Amino acid sequence: MRSRALWILMALAVAAPAGAGVKIDHWIAQSGARVNFVESHALPIVDVAVEFAAGSAYDSREQAGLARLALAMLRAGSSRYSETEASHRIADAGAQLQENFDLDRAGFALRSLSSEAERKTATQTLADMLQSPLFPAEAFEREKASAIANAREAETLPDRVAERRLYALMYPAHPYGFSETPETLASIRREDVERHYRNCYGSARAVVTIVGDLDRDAARALAEELTSRLSKGTDPALAPVAAPVGAMLRVAHPSTQSHVLLGVAALARADPDYFPLFVGNYSLGGGGFMSRLLREIREKRGYAYSVYSYFRPYEREGPFQVGLETRRDQAREALEVARSVVGEFVMHGPTEAELKAAKKSLVGGFPLRIDTNRKILDQIAVIGFYRLPLDWLDEFPARVQGVTLAQVKSAFARRIDPEKLSIVVVGAPD
Repeated sequence: MRSRALWILMALAVAAPAGAGVKIDHWIAQSGARVNFVESHALPIVDVAVEFAAGSAYDSREQAGLARLALAMLRAGSSRYSETEASHRIADAGAQLQENFDLDRAGFALRSLSSEAERKTATQTLADMLQSPLFPAEAFEREKASAIANAREAETLPDRVAERRLYALMYPAHPYGFSETPETLASIRREDVERHYRNCYGSARAVVTIVGDLDRDAARALAEELTSRLSKGTDPALAPVAAPVGAMLRVAHPSTQSHVLLGVAALARADPDYFPLFVGNYSLGGGGFMSRLLREIREKRGYAYSVYSYFRPYEREGPFQVGLETRRDQAREALEVARSVVGEFVMHGPTEAELKAAKKSLVGGFPLRIDTNRKILDQIAVIGFYRLPLDWLDEFPARVQGVTLAQVKSAFARRIDPEKLSIVVVGAPD
């Protein structure tokens, strides 16, 4: 019944409108973890994220895949609860627990009813997972075998192959470019998982985000419960990303379509060029049917059903990426058009009409970015992890509106050199 009740409330949460603004309360927990809290009593639900600077950027090339395996192992049993007991406690409380993982971050997001009994059952379970994992040998072998199987499967999927090869070209000597393989995963021992946990899951690297039906005192207590038993650890510093040089790789694959990706390391999360690049990219390839890439590649030439571009900022320079799928016999032509469109946009920027349309769409669609507790949680988790200003969401529409043509052109010219794009074609033409 509890689980059914939460599902009903989740449906209501999706439909519930967000408030006019998002007031973020920030503090440093006694443990040293950074905490951001948004109080909302619209529904009896609490969303919590606990994330650490423990993503795949903290893997070595030789043991790529260690960070993701370590996160999976946190669910495998703790000092108080076995893996089965922890799973039952989460389910019996009507809660939901999911892993969050990317290049920079690793952690969990928990959704629970705010009623004390259910919330405490769920948060106590998560607290013990995070702070006293046991890494049982049997579970380690199971999760490792599963990860190896997934890595083997990834090498059969053209989209996964393309992305992995592109990142290796964009980041040839940086951990952003490392990808797990059956060989790197096979080299990982249980002791390596324990070492990664000790190094990366300290309170100095932890960010707690809480959104929902709690008052500030309860939120403070919850943040301490989730982090007070962590070791202190140290705040990490990732190596800088080397200047791009560009490269091209064609990969044979039996796919009937060619998967074409272009990219370059371009944008860090706290970069002052974020808004000019974000707004400009809407006109280039982020705005669907309003974008130049779709107009030139799909509408005018019919080379691809879908084509896109985006910036994905991280702690260090994340990628600018362009992607499309096309018939193998059209791959060369489609690639050349994509390169030409990007080069033209970098040289001249958007038109006044394109910029105006981009701003209108981005500002008009902004409320949809924060119209549920979970979306607010995701946004604030980013603000907390990357130490963005607490008024980031409140200022977002104005920052978008303030972008000028000159700013877009300048930012693209400085960040994107069309001659230094890395290019991967999987399922290359014969």
